[in-house]
Amino acid sequence: MIKVLILNGPNLQRLGTREPEVYGFETFEDLKNACLEFGKTQDFDIDFRQTDDEATIIKWLHEAADQKIPVVINPAAFTHYSYAMRDAAAMHTAPLIEVHISNPQAREEFRHFSVLAGVADGAIAGFGIDSYRLALTALKKLVKL
Repeated sequence: MIKVLILNGPNLQRLGTREPEVYGFETFEDLKNACLEFGKTQDFDIDFRQTDDEATIIKWLHEAADQKIPVVINPAAFTHYSYAMRDAAAMHTAPLIEVHISNPQAREEFRHFSVLAGVADGAIAGFGIDSYRLALTALKKLVKL
């Protein structure tokens, strides 16, 4: 099995209650369970994490780079302005995929730009929690290269 980090940024622990018209009614626990279960079908050992703290995500990205661990990351609001997170993501030594539950391009203009996009291997957005399954499917292909 291949270890994979799934990193989640601010407010994602509020899924199910935070703007369900945008993010759906599935809870954070539903998302976690879906990722863990689907990860098994892809021979991934998923390490699923969430924090509201930018410094913690940067530390996790450094850990992934140092250990050559593939990453699926939903940076949430940090997507649009965290150059420190972008710099940490740029150090990746294994595939890194950006993921979003909603489609940032269909939302407010300030959400249209991702500072991580230029250093990620790819991005998947707008498919609800299925965005994570799609990211893991893509990751499977990338780690086999």
